Order: sequence, then C-alpha cells, then structure tokens
Amino acid sequence: MELDNTKETNGSTPRKRENGLHLSPVSPDASGIGLPYAPVDWPEKGDLWSWKVGRRVAITGHFLDRYLYPPKRLRKLENSGKKRGFASKLSLERYVKTAFPGADINAFFASFSWKIPAKKHTFTNVARAFFVAPPEERAEVSVSDSRFDGLTCKAGNKKCNSLFAEAESPSLVPLPCDLCCSEPRFCRDCCCILCSKTIDLKYGGYSYIKCEAMVDGCICGHIAHLNCALRSYMAGTVGGSIGLDVEYYCRRCDAKTSLVPHVTTLLKTCESINSRDEIEKILNVGVCILRGSQKTNARGLLNRIESAITELKCGTSLEDIWKVKESDYTISTGVFHNGNVEPEPTNHQDSLGSRPCLVSVLSISSDYHSEYLKLEYEIDQVLQALRKAQESEYKVAEERLYAQKNYLRNLYQQLDKERSELSHCVSGTEEDALLNAILNRVDQIKQEVMKLKEMEEVANGFGRAPKGTLKEHFGLEIDD
Repeated sequence: MELDNTKETNGSTPRKRENGLHLSPVSPDASGIGLPYAPVDWPEKGDLWSWKVGRRVAITGHFLDRYLYPPKRLRKLENSGKKRGFASKLSLERYVKTAFPGADINAFFASFSWKIPAKKHTFTNVARAFFVAPPEERAEVSVSDSRFDGLTCKAGNKKCNSLFAEAESPSLVPLPCDLCCSEPRFCRDCCCILCSKTIDLKYGGYSYIKCEAMVDGCICGHIAHLNCALRSYMAGTVGGSIGLDVEYYCRRCDAKTSLVPHVTTLLKTCESINSRDEIEKILNVGVCILRGSQKTNARGLLNRIESAITELKCGTSLEDIWKVKESDYTISTGVFHNGNVEPEPTNHQDSLGSRPCLVSVLSISSDYHSEYLKLEYEIDQVLQALRKAQESEYKVAEERLYAQKNYLRNLYQQLDKERSELSHCVSGTEEDALLNAILNRVDQIKQEVMKLKEMEEVANGFGRAPKGTLKEHFGLEIDD
C-alpha cells in the first residue's frame, strides 16, 4: 500500500492507494456501493455489492467493523428478502467458495479493498477515547528481562500467555488472521477481539473466553471479555438469527462455544476466594451468562449461583455457603463433619422407631439440588404431554369444524341453484316441487347451523364441552 500525494483537507488523512484503488477515508456508520470498498460486475456484469462500517477504529486508522452485502440478484436467487451481510473476511470467503466453486478467490479480494480507513478526526476523537486501551491498561515491556529473549507480545503485555506457557498442543496451527491480528498492538493470546484491550488472568481468567474451534485444520484461538460479548449480544442466551443458549459466538470464525463448563469452573473458583465482593462480582457474571437459558443443567446451575448470592447478602459465612452440598451428603449417609458415624440408640425409648418424626426427616433425600432438577424434569414432561394432548384435540376439532363448514357451504350452493331454477320454472307442478325442495333445504341448513353452534362449545377445551357433543359430533367418548 502506498500513500497518495494529495494534500490533507477537511481533517481527513491522505488518500491511500491499494490494488490500484484510491481509498478515501470515511466517517463512522458510513455506507456505500461499489468500489473501492465493494466489488462491481462480480460475478456477472452489472452486479453491484454494497458496504457499511461501524464505529470502532483500530489504532492503524482502519475500521474494525466493516460489512459487505451481495447484490440484490444473488439475494433473489437464495430466495431471501433479507439483506445478508458478511462481517468477516472468513465468512465471505466461505460464501464465495460455496456459491461459486470455480471462482478465483484471490482475484475476488484483489478487486476491492477490504480495509476501510477512517477520517482523521474520527480516529483521534472517537477511537482513542473509547476503543483503544489507554496506556495505563497496557503492561509495559521489559526488554532487559531474560525470560522474554526471543519472545515478545505485540500488545506489550508481560503477563501474556504466550510468554509464560508452552503451547498445550504444538501440532495445532493458529488460524491465519489478517483482520485484528494484523494490527501492530493486537495480540491474539491476550487481547479481546471486541474491544482490543488486554484480558485479566486474575482468578483463573473467569472474565474472558477463548474460542478453540477448529477451522480448516487450524485453531481459532481468539479471545474476548465476557462482559464485552454479553453487551454485544454474542454471549449468554440470545434469540433471533444468532440463536445462542448459554453459548459464546466468535466474531472471527462464527463458531459457537458452550459456556456451561466455563460457569461451572467459575463457581468452583469462588470457593477459593476470601473476598465477598469479588465472589459476588464473579457470580454476577455467571448469572448474566445463564439467565434465560432453556437448558436444564444451566437452569440448575443458575439456581445454585443465585442461592449463593442470596446467602452472601445475608451474611452467611463463606465456609457454610460452600459446605451446603457437603452437609447434605453427611446427613444422607449418616456421617457428621467430625468423621464419626451417627451414634446408635442406647435403649428402646431412644430408638428411631420411637421417634417417627426423626425417621421421616432422615428418610427424605437431602440432595435438594438433584430433587429440584428431578421435579423440574417431571414438570417439563407433564407440560410436553399436555401440549401434545392439546395439539391432538386441536387437530380433531379443526378437522370436524372445517368439515361442517364445508358441508354448510355446499348446502348454501345447492339452495342458490334451486332458487335459480325456481325463478326460471314455467310449469306449476315443477314449481311446487322446487318450492318444497327449497323449504326443506332451508330447514336442513338451520339444523346444520345449530349443529355447528354445538360443536363450537369446544372453544373452552374438550374437558368443559358437553359429553354428548363430544360423542355425537367428534366421535369421542369421555368416561365418568
């Protein structure tokens, strides 16, 4: 890439030239059609792609969030009225390879510029103020430290994982990334993909999540703050097209990662922390991740965390909070905290048989969490069975009611035909016969309408409808 010699005007940076294209800096939330930031005449002549940028700007002056939209013709071929956009170069590459197997992917990307420069005033006033980590949040690099000889962190973080830990799986090759990883101050191992700030390894690194998805034989490896992901609707339970249920959605590779194991580890980490404020802070992250989930194990985990938070606020000692499960176990097995077995009764009067209240207490399962999940499962099964039964009743009612409606429509059509014949009748005898037929048809219609009114009583449910109606009109016999 080379700089154009055009003078700076209106607070813009010099225009840059890439692939023979002049790249004019744009403002946040800007959009456009065609070159230099979207293809033209591809795959067919007349096809115009469009582009859009967000508000986040990298330290290099390019927008972190940029989107590319295919032309209307391709959307029509996909039978989709929605304006499908590609937020990453990888997702766009996958689409092109799938939709156009014979296309030259390198030539496609060379026809336009994926990177979009931001105007200079945007970079200085917006990006640095909100999206680039301030100096005090970045660790300093100690060049003289012998431990880092040959090893460096692009973000200048002395606590970066890449400096201390050897790769767990040396055979795993990191996913090539020319987006965020091409930025000079961004490190895949310690920088959040959403805010570009470094992560905190405190308390086992509960505050971030790493994407370990395999893409074309390579590991993604990008990380994100959980708070950033939650605020961006890329973590937790999110409806709509993204469809997350206690999951994390990686913006780099589009993979989803279950967060249930992460929350389980998070809860276990709290047992080794002495600060009540820190524990509550960590548990609140777990609540945000689990809230709204439809998974049984996630809801059970949420119940445990909310109970712990309640006990924290009530002043319960930390030891008692984490010993809840242990105490339950000791009651159910007859072993107390001191390791002794429950003492045997010394006489008949003190035996358990003479104290039925104590027998009933000890006979109840003390694993309330398992019992709670069991009850929740039973209720789910009952509701599903009820839904199926109601759906079955609905289908029966729908079939019979529409059949009755169609029958009445045929009767009305027959009545119209007979009335038309009567109006053109010239013979007295034939006229009398038609008149009698019409009168009989009217009576028949009245009876069928009354029958339909009776059938409509199932609107409040089959259980409230008269048994005679269910038997006569729906073929259902209800036992007393």
